[in-house]
Amino acid sequence: MFKLPDTRLFRWASALVLVFCLTGPAAAQTIDPFENGWTLDAEASDLRFLSIKKGNVAETSRFATLSGLITKDGKAQIRVLMDSVDTSIDLRNVRMRFLFFETFNHPESIITVQLDPDMLRDLHSTRRKMIELPYTLTLHGVTVERSAEVAVTLMSNDRVNVSATTPIALKLMDFNLEDGRGKLQDAAKVDIVPVGIVSFDFVFNRASPGTPPPQVDQLASTDVPRTAALETKGNLDREACVGRFEILSRTGNINFTPASARLSNDSFPLLDNLYDIVNRCPELDIEIGGHTDSDGSDVANQRLSERRAGAVAAYLKSKGIPTARMHIVGYGEARPVRPNDSRENKARNRRIEFTVLN
Repeated sequence: MFKLPDTRLFRWASALVLVFCLTGPAAAQTIDPFENGWTLDAEASDLRFLSIKKGNVAETSRFATLSGLITKDGKAQIRVLMDSVDTSIDLRNVRMRFLFFETFNHPESIITVQLDPDMLRDLHSTRRKMIELPYTLTLHGVTVERSAEVAVTLMSNDRVNVSATTPIALKLMDFNLEDGRGKLQDAAKVDIVPVGIVSFDFVFNRASPGTPPPQVDQLASTDVPRTAALETKGNLDREACVGRFEILSRTGNINFTPASARLSNDSFPLLDNLYDIVNRCPELDIEIGGHTDSDGSDVANQRLSERRAGAVAAYLKSKGIPTARMHIVGYGEARPVRPNDSRENKARNRRIEFTVLN
């Protein structure tokens, strides 16, 4: 029987072990699909929604800032910074933020899933699986439970893609977004279908062995954004200022206690956004106009509208806006935007409007 010299036998065996280590089972995914936990690759991930207006005109928008993870126990969470809505047009982004999503009150949306390890335990061999996935979605202050078919694709031992196999239809009425749709329709003067069509591609990277596994409480809406559809920094040009004041006039989110000029607490998130915009339009003076519905006498409504406009100006002054830049006007019930024939229409007529004067 042929025998290799001892030194050659040792070298041959060592080479065989090395080849096995590089190409054999050690390079495959472990049986535990959640080993070490996973973190969302925000740069490679995408969350989009399609809206339809004018009957057949489809527009696709996206969110620029996402964060997410899958814990070692299989709990997955995606957080969406709603201020990062990106329609590719600046003022349309502002409309979506202030009129539709009301991001000053609802800054983020959260998707939560509890993954079953048994459904994914053979992913290392199948490489791609279609699974029906129950999820919880919190959007605009409303939480619902749904399910969707998703494709889970193992791109490498430490990288996985989760994507929707079919678009997901969300009814706006299920998330109290119908009022926002009405405001968008009034602002853009178009009809909008009351359904949003959502699709996504989420890419996760496995955490490195020995590092602390990712935890759900590590996620926050303050995560640093990637691409910026967020509000621009610094001073705004005249066109951007005028457009923003027109949009802020349509929000209907500056509220007062009944029959008084006392600002209600739920007004302050929007007023803080108003201050930010006024502060970044330093060359412009603005008119703050108060309007009421037709309930009560003309004289009482005139005085109330003046006092309410004055309360908004006083708040801006307390934040540092010079009094000389603000002109207070009360219009009473003289300029309704809708007939005062219903509770909803009267609520629309009770408003504060902002107009650039110079």
